[in-house]
Amino acid sequence: MHKLAIEVKDIKKSLQDRDILKGISFEVEQGDIFGFIGPNGAGKTTTIRILLGLYKYDSGSATIMGRDVADDEARKKVGFVIDGDGLYDNMTAIANLEYYQMIYEKSVDKKKIGKVLELVGLADRARDKAQTFSKGMRQRLALARALVHDPEVLILDEPTSGIDPSAQLDIRKILLDIVQNEKKTVFFSSHNMDEVQKICNRIALLDKGEIKLYGHLDELRKQMGKNVLTVHTSSEINQDNLDEIKQKKDFGFYKIQDGNLLFTPSINVKTSDIINQLVKVGIEVDEVAKKESSLEEMYNNIVREAEDK
Repeated sequence: MHKLAIEVKDIKKSLQDRDILKGISFEVEQGDIFGFIGPNGAGKTTTIRILLGLYKYDSGSATIMGRDVADDEARKKVGFVIDGDGLYDNMTAIANLEYYQMIYEKSVDKKKIGKVLELVGLADRARDKAQTFSKGMRQRLALARALVHDPEVLILDEPTSGIDPSAQLDIRKILLDIVQNEKKTVFFSSHNMDEVQKICNRIALLDKGEIKLYGHLDELRKQMGKNVLTVHTSSEINQDNLDEIKQKKDFGFYKIQDGNLLFTPSINVKTSDIINQLVKVGIEVDEVAKKESSLEEMYNNIVREAEDK
């Protein structure tokens, strides 16, 4: 049985008379890269602030490494990157890390600082000021800062937002290294479904203050049982056509991509049913392709269903 790094049980939280979290529960096992996903306004930031001890929950319980999130000992076990990189521009990489290390440990360990700078690939820029760093380098330094007191858990809110694909790849490699070789646990909040799918082994999807999808990613894809049907067409697709197709809720139409129609049909819907309906409304079908549902497609399907209710 895996030990738990984070355990959230029936957490409820209201802000300004609005229910933000409606009794959410999830567990993050030690060694996970846990993806925490959901649309804007779902309650992700509130959850993260509760885990960091910045908000007090109204009811339920939340622990990190077995300690309540409000406990100072729990906070010492967490490193985090939220709300931008939080770096001091006029300080060198080393000075930034020394400052944060003293906050946690009240002393400077140059060996540990050197190790984390090496880990994030910034050892050769250690004496350069943060203001000279690119966005991707700043994010790597922010990760180093989160690691400098040797926490057991990392909580990261959109750590690759606004950086180029090459820098995103760098961050992914660092996170995998942290988990595999440094034996850390990563709680990873992101809007980038492709990135979450590439790096996370377990996920929770939060929507309107409730957990709508939760568990091992590979198992969820099997359980969802939804294949994506891509219909290639050379016909012009007008709004009247779309309106008729959307009326067939079990067809699971959710978007047009590169001139193609994408569906996540219910299990009882045959491909021929969809083709016949398309032809009936005047859409010429050139080719049909099926593939296993991706995390993005599962996400879109669940959020769309919630919006339809």
